Amino acid sequence: MSAPLSLHKDRLLPADPATRHIARDLYESVRDLPIISPHGHTDPSWFADDTPFADPAALFIIPDHYIFRMLYSQGVPLEDLGVPRIDGGPVETDPRRIWHLFAQNQHLLRGTPSRMWLDHAFHEILGVRERLCADNADRIYDHIAERLKSPEYRPRALYERFNIEVLATTEGALDDLRHHRKIAASGWEGRVITAFRPDGVTDPDAPGFRDDITELGRLTGQDTTSWRGYLAALADRRRYFIEYGGCTSTDHGHPTAHTQDLSETDAEALFARVLNGSTPQEAECFRGQMLTEMARMSLKDGLVMQIHPGARRGQNPYIQRTFGEAKGDDFPAPTDFVHDLKPLLNRFGNDRDLTIILFTLDETTYAREIAPLAGHYPALRIGPAWWFHDSPEGIMRFREQTTETGGFYNTVGFNDDTRAFFSVPARHDLCRRVDSAYLARLVAEHRLDLDEAFRVAADLSYHLAKAAYRL
Repeated sequence: MSAPLSLHKDRLLPADPATRHIARDLYESVRDLPIISPHGHTDPSWFADDTPFADPAALFIIPDHYIFRMLYSQGVPLEDLGVPRIDGGPVETDPRRIWHLFAQNQHLLRGTPSRMWLDHAFHEILGVRERLCADNADRIYDHIAERLKSPEYRPRALYERFNIEVLATTEGALDDLRHHRKIAASGWEGRVITAFRPDGVTDPDAPGFRDDITELGRLTGQDTTSWRGYLAALADRRRYFIEYGGCTSTDHGHPTAHTQDLSETDAEALFARVLNGSTPQEAECFRGQMLTEMARMSLKDGLVMQIHPGARRGQNPYIQRTFGEAKGDDFPAPTDFVHDLKPLLNRFGNDRDLTIILFTLDETTYAREIAPLAGHYPALRIGPAWWFHDSPEGIMRFREQTTETGGFYNTVGFNDDTRAFFSVPARHDLCRRVDSAYLARLVAEHRLDLDEAFRVAADLSYHLAKAAYRL
């Protein structure tokens, strides 16, 4: 017989009874606050078209690199999980067989945040009451598939059920935002906005960089073979994203946090060189200059900057060559913020009208670099624990290492940064529980008064994200 699936009401709260009691009250005070999801990668077409999700495998397994990377590590071929190949080669297309393979291997996720997110989605959203295993795979598949057919499980209905106030997607600079425009024209009251991700036209190492620069010029009517025309084209696209996508933020996924502040003459010469092929040093220099240029533009149009450095992408050549990007072969890399950000901060770090949110995959920088920097420069804020670290332990480490120097109010609450829509409420609930546990400990140790802890809990769960992202 299969084991029951249940979620303990005190999961992730402290084991000590007295501290747990405080944490429980704090969590109850924020549990039902609306979700502010200011940065993520859900598909805007879901909300534009509002069509049912296809099947359990397509929803939970095929697109989720958190899940299939773990199975791949134990020898399960990605083809068997239905992950598409670049060359169009054969992969499993039967969603039930993919689901069976996952059910046989779901034990690999024990103890991971992915397991907690899945349990939350199965139990709280889909009404599953038994733990998935090989014996009940068909029964649970049929249960979920039947639910997905009903109107209550369409994307817009789920958005409302999840109590989402605003949800941000992320689009490249050349995107026409047709899905966002369709949402706006539909009259639906859900707020789905975009974020401006210009990496494809600011990173000389991006595939198709030169062709995309040409397309940028075509879209904007600017001469993108000239430095001034190129910058004007980027400013034009930012305005387009604000007008047609409700954009309030930019997102920069650079390999490092390196910045530059070149003279116009030197920047123009560098741009001319990278258009015709660049050395690694020139590419890094250009990316760094473009972060400074983006900060300059943000002071004009008000967009909040997000810098997501330190992801070593495409580490496994076989995976990159066969399946493409974002297929589970990305890894944290050491990141230098104090030295690398200095040129940008020398120019704009003291400006109170600019907001730059720093994320890191290098946890060693929390206490050594990011919290001290954000605890000094008015322009800087600390992004939440990200990607590999938006876990119970990761969020707790984040709070422990950033609070004493950066405080709570130089952070920006939580964002889920997810492609998996059903995990959005699970991720926010997990963070609210961990934050409540951390605050309860401060109260129990007489480091924070209880009334202050209640206010901080609400700020971390709702108010800080709304303010930081200008929502």
